[in-house]
Amino acid sequence: MISISKLLFDDEYFGDSLRYHHASKGATHGTTSASGPVVVWNSTRTCNLRCIHCYMDSEAQKYSGELSTKEAKEMIDDLADFKVPVLLFSGGEPLIRPDILELAEYAGSKGIRPTLSTNGTLITREVAQSIKDIGVGYVGISLDGLREVNDKFRGKVGAFQAAMEGIQNCVAVGQRVGLRFTINSHNLAELDNIFDFIEEERINRVCFYHLVYSGRGNQMVKEDVSPEESRKAMDTIIRRTNDFEQRGLKKEILTVDNHCDGVYMYLQALQEDAGKAQSIKDLLSMNGGNRSGIAFGQIDPSGYVHPDQFTQHITFGNIRKRKFGDIWTDTSHPILAGLKDRKPLLKGRCSKCQYLHLCNGNFRTRAEAVTGDFWESDPACYLSDEEIGIK
Repeated sequence: MISISKLLFDDEYFGDSLRYHHASKGATHGTTSASGPVVVWNSTRTCNLRCIHCYMDSEAQKYSGELSTKEAKEMIDDLADFKVPVLLFSGGEPLIRPDILELAEYAGSKGIRPTLSTNGTLITREVAQSIKDIGVGYVGISLDGLREVNDKFRGKVGAFQAAMEGIQNCVAVGQRVGLRFTINSHNLAELDNIFDFIEEERINRVCFYHLVYSGRGNQMVKEDVSPEESRKAMDTIIRRTNDFEQRGLKKEILTVDNHCDGVYMYLQALQEDAGKAQSIKDLLSMNGGNRSGIAFGQIDPSGYVHPDQFTQHITFGNIRKRKFGDIWTDTSHPILAGLKDRKPLLKGRCSKCQYLHLCNGNFRTRAEAVTGDFWESDPACYLSDEEIGIK
């Protein structure tokens, strides 16, 4: 996760204390040597929508084997013991679980910051108030365009309107809320519209995700943006973030799942302001690039532990049988051990890149989906050979 706002203006938001920390780069199992990773818990696979790029391949049906309320609380106890700082409740659609707010409140009582990733369609004013009252730190609502564009992605007419009402309900009760937007060739033209939208709706955060080829997203490899389009998308994001700052609008703007974004920002700054470029480089160095399997992990609805939510075909253990901390620190699994010290294992352009220490090889699942090799180069890196120091 790259904070465009932090790199450009050194603004400070909650997540920056986790992403840009002097101890984070060298940590082997968490944000620092004294804390565990940020964890995504996909609390259910059931969803009321059918998004074409869903990494969970969710449907509007009940799935067997999901953690019970009691098991989920035991999991939260284990995460608290391992000093996990943030638990992101995701899905499917997490608000379909009748106990989800009870579990989020329980996480907060154990010293874990609960956050929520949702499609927003089930957030009535009453639900928004409950989310606020129990202390959810942040609600991320997925939109992949405005109106018809979003509805096409979500597989349901009216999904945009319902999500917009969910956003407005969060804003009305003072709940911190933001958008999650997955960039691809079908919605690239929507970027400027999204910036206009978050200003009009008084939304204070947006995360622009790069497409990861997982779940139904595996079918969209040919629909991903080209390197040239990726660069244009970043130019738009940087331009509009600068515009917000110049007009005194404090918005947290981030990109997710492509760490060459940070290197691109460094190279752009280098042409205009050496001091700013060095500041960006220092922050990226603190962050250390992709940290799946290090400072970020995922637990699926049945309790299996994975490197991240997009890499569920690789499993390290199940929290029904072992504590999360014991699973996360057991490096007998070659992929988990490799992720914690991946640089010697990387191949192709990644292995030769002069900015590997800033990116850490980017996203392994994308590399495997295209090449069949988990340690090959990430095909979504849009930097040229010349830019990354390959002659």
